[in-house]
Amino acid sequence: MVRLGIPARIFATMLKLLPGSVGDRMWRWWYQRLAKRDAWGTLNFMNYGFVDDKSLTLSEEDEKSRLFIQLYNMNIRELDLSEKQVLEVGSGRGGGASWIARTYKPKMLTAIDYSPQAAKMCSRKFSNITNLKFSEGNAMKMNFEDNSFDVVYNVESSHCYSNMDAFGREAFRVLKPGGKFAWTDFRDKKGLNQVYKAFSSAGFKSIKDEEITKQVITALDQINEEKETMIKKGTGKFIRRSFETFAGVKGTPVYDAFQNGTLGYYHGIFQKPEI
Repeated sequence: MVRLGIPARIFATMLKLLPGSVGDRMWRWWYQRLAKRDAWGTLNFMNYGFVDDKSLTLSEEDEKSRLFIQLYNMNIRELDLSEKQVLEVGSGRGGGASWIARTYKPKMLTAIDYSPQAAKMCSRKFSNITNLKFSEGNAMKMNFEDNSFDVVYNVESSHCYSNMDAFGREAFRVLKPGGKFAWTDFRDKKGLNQVYKAFSSAGFKSIKDEEITKQVITALDQINEEKETMIKKGTGKFIRRSFETFAGVKGTPVYDAFQNGTLGYYHGIFQKPEI
């Protein structure tokens, strides 16, 4: 039987039982500890990665993060970001926002994360990138004016949100008319239907949707040993299994769910109608 890890198992049970607002505060507490732990080593990414059949040229520095960068690139490559106002919701350790700001050259890329500690860490780490800024932010209650951004994107973060309807409404609200929203994350079939329903109810028009589970599984396989080694070095035995589950290591419930089809990984692009 696959073990979830005692801390993660207790935490998941409490999230199911508690009201959404309390669960959000608990997730924030847990996530801050996940994001800052040495388990991630020098990695600037926390996503599962993506194996791409389309060529992507990377610098020598970025090459070591290829699989993670390819997930970000897949999510936004069909959108025009040049000289645009862009928002990333759920920036994690900042690697994706850093690469997009340097590569796609938006006028300004604003990246928000639920963890104030993660946002501060990223602000220090990537302070040399002039078209990139990080701040604390809540995906379900964003501190931005209406019609502020040309593009909003979200990578492997929304499965942690307690209210997808609120997130959909906020993404729609802060986008300019005609603006586009790129989303990628994992869900079971019921959860996926709820996601698309939330985005549709917010007013979005779906212009692309696809399943990318196979490409994500392949990426997880390729980086499995590296992740296991980093987590072993950066965590104690009591917490280690929880980190492995979060990272999608082989033999954990997340990885097995991808393999048996219980979970799928999906990508969608949505548009806010012109006025």
